[in-house]
Amino acid sequence: MSAYVVTSDVQNVCALPLKLRIGLENDDSAVQYAIGRSDTVAPGVGIDMEFDADVQTMSPEASEYETCYVTSHKGPCRVATYSRDGQLIATGSADASIKILDTERMLAKSAMPLEVMMNETAQQNMENHPVIRTLYDHVDEVTCLSFHPTEQILASGSRDYTLKLFDYSKPSAKRAFKHIQEAEMLRSISFHPSGDFLLVGTQHPTLRLYDVNTFQCFVSCNPLDQHTDTICGVCYNPSANSYVTCSKDGSIKLWDGVSNRCVTTFEKAHDGAEVCSAVFSKNSKYILSSGKDSVAKLWEISTGRTLVKYTGAGLSGRQTHRTQGVFNHTEDYVLLPDERTISLCCWDSRTAERKNLLSLGHNNIVRCIVHSPTNPGFMTCSDDFRARFWYRRTTTD
Repeated sequence: MSAYVVTSDVQNVCALPLKLRIGLENDDSAVQYAIGRSDTVAPGVGIDMEFDADVQTMSPEASEYETCYVTSHKGPCRVATYSRDGQLIATGSADASIKILDTERMLAKSAMPLEVMMNETAQQNMENHPVIRTLYDHVDEVTCLSFHPTEQILASGSRDYTLKLFDYSKPSAKRAFKHIQEAEMLRSISFHPSGDFLLVGTQHPTLRLYDVNTFQCFVSCNPLDQHTDTICGVCYNPSANSYVTCSKDGSIKLWDGVSNRCVTTFEKAHDGAEVCSAVFSKNSKYILSSGKDSVAKLWEISTGRTLVKYTGAGLSGRQTHRTQGVFNHTEDYVLLPDERTISLCCWDSRTAERKNLLSLGHNNIVRCIVHSPTNPGFMTCSDDFRARFWYRRTTTD
């Protein structure tokens, strides 16, 4: 196992890694990462406020989903992430363990008649079990996860100040094959769409960018680019020409994916409240954020304006813990857990029309929600030690 150490005195390097800059300038295969996502997304895919006035919503709202599978950790379940193709979900826990689950197996298990399930042999049960890997290499809570976009590698971050890479192509491998010893606990990570680089947000305000192969660390050369408090979320846009970060300092920052410089800051994005999450729309025209004010917002990147506010999730008061606002797979809806009622709020993403609540069935607060990028499914993680997989079945499933 390879180990790398990063001290608190992270060297300021202004330029991005040479191979990324050269690749973007000279390699035709890298051009897709330098162009705007709006040039590559098919019409009618995802939200576009310029052309969506008469869009008929065909995807199911949150209240139509049902629980298909439940997996348990030995401690509070704190984080989850989907693979890019939506086939796998990884969950992480305060017990320091990570599970990787197969979505098709979860659906098959939930549809299996009880008598068939009871008569399965041990071999059949192992072959059909939704949990395909359990990984142990952290010594404290797993706080963030990200699948490599093209290889069978899972990155994880923890309260133990380490970033680890797991090769889950090997059934027997339960330990990381590489790790970085960071100077602070990790909060959020995001792979570059090429898989060659990894954004890392920690308890420290300085954003890190790592070369996945060498683990060399890069940061902006201008200290004024950085946040002033804990980084809560990091996210690349699909074309990799920019990325977004959000922080406990109440701001959202938009960064240039090539120069590694902050180009826009949305100060007091949630009226001064901590910003818990920030993600791009499929066409990269918008950012969806959520804050501890229990509000989700849709931002237009070109103007820096808030286009839509999704309110009503915290009628009994501001939330205490971080959670995430997410799009569904078609971006027709915005979803945000309500901490006090342990239910899921759902809004029409274009009009902010409030839809029916979905009771999430957990016995404690929900700390994470992730929606599939490809189909009507999502995972919720709770302090009741459980992760629940939700899906909207159709007649063809």
